[in-house]
Amino acid sequence: MNPVEAFLPETYTAGVPYALFAELRATRPVCRIEEPAVGAWPAGPGFWAVFRHADVKHVLRTPEVFSSHLGATQIRDPDTPADLEFVRAMMLNQDPPDHSRSRRIVAAAFTPRAVRELEEVIEERAAALVDSVAGRGEADFVELAADLPVWTLAHVMGIPEGDRRLLFDWAGRVIGYQDADYAGSSTAALEELSPMGRAALARRPAPAARRPDGRPMNPRSREALADMFAYAHALAERPRPGSVMARMREGGLSRDEFENMFFLFAVAGNETLRNGIPGGLLTLLDHPESLRLLRDRPELTGPAVEEMLRFWPPVIDFRRTAIRDVELGGQLIRRGEKVVVFHASANRDETVFTDPDRFDITRAPNDHLSFGFGPHVCLGARLARVQMRAMLRAALDRLPGLHRAGDPVRLTSNFQNGLKTLPVRWGTDR
Repeated sequence: MNPVEAFLPETYTAGVPYALFAELRATRPVCRIEEPAVGAWPAGPGFWAVFRHADVKHVLRTPEVFSSHLGATQIRDPDTPADLEFVRAMMLNQDPPDHSRSRRIVAAAFTPRAVRELEEVIEERAAALVDSVAGRGEADFVELAADLPVWTLAHVMGIPEGDRRLLFDWAGRVIGYQDADYAGSSTAALEELSPMGRAALARRPAPAARRPDGRPMNPRSREALADMFAYAHALAERPRPGSVMARMREGGLSRDEFENMFFLFAVAGNETLRNGIPGGLLTLLDHPESLRLLRDRPELTGPAVEEMLRFWPPVIDFRRTAIRDVELGGQLIRRGEKVVVFHASANRDETVFTDPDRFDITRAPNDHLSFGFGPHVCLGARLARVQMRAMLRAALDRLPGLHRAGDPVRLTSNFQNGLKTLPVRWGTDR
């Protein structure tokens, strides 16, 4: 198998290439991978790919060697120096001490106490979502589950009820830009939007907008997200006391930092769960013995969620850039070269996980890296787990006989391990 398959977005339309990852862990655990052109997106210089659990951890915990800031954290380089400079203001793309300062500004919203205070309303929302379709006997679980992270984010950020679909659309455009079905996502109903929501929507670039040189517009650039940033500034003028938006406004962020922080919440806090919840349920439905065990022993919900995260990591990979020449996995990586860690491969490392291709909801310990590791470990991981547990419990408790009703359709992306549809049925008629 050619290692370049690990880079190509169309590879993941068929599924995460775990067999390729296993082969590379055994033979070329740190290797160079080409970066060919993808559609209208130009070729890149290539990168060093890291596949073993220990090496992935090492890269993620040493920002003094492997920087998030130098080239940002996506495989594909930003189009222009101005684009790079802009995204460097995002907490995700900062190194300590700047990263530590940004993280402290919003960390209070994700403390154990803060998350516990949200847990009951999240469980109520998950139950209400499932009850809203229970009488139908069938649904697309991707569509059903997508509302929970959007609703939770809107609640945390103080976004009006009618505007929450904007969060869904922004995430789809950014994360799914390699997939034609997501790249032009627009589901927000104009008549439901607040005045600031309608004003922001008027700033949205055309779906096929291009740069002056004819290349596609970078979906993470300020120009491509003019509507999202217009909304962020309007919302900041009237933040709900105690909300994340209030903390962001009071935290002394620069304009670029503020816009990128809003981006991070609106996109990362949404898309990860939009993919992780349906992917986790699909994994469970495809392992009926585990499904029966979980129904019999609901106390296993927590460990089951951890195994779902290991088996179906929402994020496939993240990029760093070498600050200096360094050796890793027997390879000499030069200063300035890209280094991409594959979480999906690390989660199946046979030196860490016994029988790693077996789905085991009783697995313990479970040192998966689906929420990252080191200083950039996901700030919202605790809140994400609450939402996954709530949606899983609601589905299993309220949809008896839940099962697949057809083949799921995967997202075309080399970054997010996502589903576009997951048809399910329930009831006694199988």
